[in-house]
Amino acid sequence: MKAKIMVVDDDAQVRGLIATILESNDYEPIAKGSAAQLREAFAEPAPEVILLDLKLPDGDGLELLPQIKKQWPDTEVIMLTGNATFEVAVEATKRGAYHFQSKPFVTKVLLLSLERALEHRRLNRQTNSLSKALATMRGGTSPIFQSPSMKAVVRTLERVAPSDVSILITGESGTGKEVIADLIHNFSPRNTGPLIKINCAALPRELIESELFGSVKGAFTGANVDREGLFRQADGGTLLLDEISEMPIDTQSKLLRILQEKEVRPVGGRTSYKTDCRVIAATNRQTDEAIKTGKLREDLYYRISAISVHLPPLRERREDILPLATAFLQRFDAQAGRNISGFTPGASEALRAYDWPGNVRQLQNEIQRAVLMSEGAMIDERDLSFAAVASAAASPDLTLMEAMERNAILQMLKDTGGNKLETAKRLGIGRQTLYNKIKVYGIEA
Repeated sequence: MKAKIMVVDDDAQVRGLIATILESNDYEPIAKGSAAQLREAFAEPAPEVILLDLKLPDGDGLELLPQIKKQWPDTEVIMLTGNATFEVAVEATKRGAYHFQSKPFVTKVLLLSLERALEHRRLNRQTNSLSKALATMRGGTSPIFQSPSMKAVVRTLERVAPSDVSILITGESGTGKEVIADLIHNFSPRNTGPLIKINCAALPRELIESELFGSVKGAFTGANVDREGLFRQADGGTLLLDEISEMPIDTQSKLLRILQEKEVRPVGGRTSYKTDCRVIAATNRQTDEAIKTGKLREDLYYRISAISVHLPPLRERREDILPLATAFLQRFDAQAGRNISGFTPGASEALRAYDWPGNVRQLQNEIQRAVLMSEGAMIDERDLSFAAVASAAASPDLTLMEAMERNAILQMLKDTGGNKLETAKRLGIGRQTLYNKIKVYGIEA
């Protein structure tokens, strides 16, 4: 879609000249000859950029600037004037102008100003969208990151997402490293390109190089066709290397060379191909320990960690637990068509007090299960599986394993509406075994 550029100038000759220049450079010009015509256009869709004459017969460009930014906050404004002064330029900038262009203008200079204004607008919109996405995570309008540590992460991502720098995301399993990678890609200039992900721990040693770099037919046993490889598939986009410290050391060496030379050669091939993808790496290991134990090459670490983002475990940022839980509740409640309004005080306290060894992923799964299983208008403590296990384990007569087994039976009975035959089938035990355990654990029918 062509960018809409509005030209507001009372000189018809100037308007016509600029419109011709815009059309020949694949822009869509919108011509207005007065301040009144500009104000009438406020009811229409916003243009990307306005070329605004400083002096109009029925208005002053400086006075129009605040009105424009109020009506069209994303629109960039370039002031046009034949009598530019430093004081006026400063005042125009204070009131929201992106740039100041003297008349008569040089076509190349004007087009360059337009390109920069459009790029500035795009980056601003990405940053604003990223802020909202990071703040709400689809959980409504309340910010979900209340902890100082995650607020610092948000500030870092706002600055680096629009750039092309390599990023290393660290944190325990379940802290949301893949979600952060998604956000970085979506709010980067590469968001129209592919986002390719690979878990380096999930592939056997003999296949990971073929998966990453590609291979030619006959390169090894089973290579029956040419394989493109993920680096080439991610061209123009982003490649996430998850659990990079689980990648074989010799493969890490080849990866380092590719990142340095920006060329990839398929396994068994003789031709190298240019590669253009942003690399985001992630690991749940302590990087200094991984380097010390030989799991991660130190030179590769320095290459991929131009920016490092650490996601703290949920137990270290308890201020985020209830906002996250509320966001998940709103999402899953809408999906399930329920009408659950929130958490009881007991449930809220249990959520805050729990250590969440599985981090955000565990919290999300817990809330989804609670939404489906709860019978009340609010999530209560008894609807939380970890709270039920903790309560049962507090009994001197039950071990933790027995308490977990008891809770599993209770949940399955609830899932099946009390159908013992179906419960036994789903648990993978005999019906008589189930009856015995129900009796031993004192489970009421």
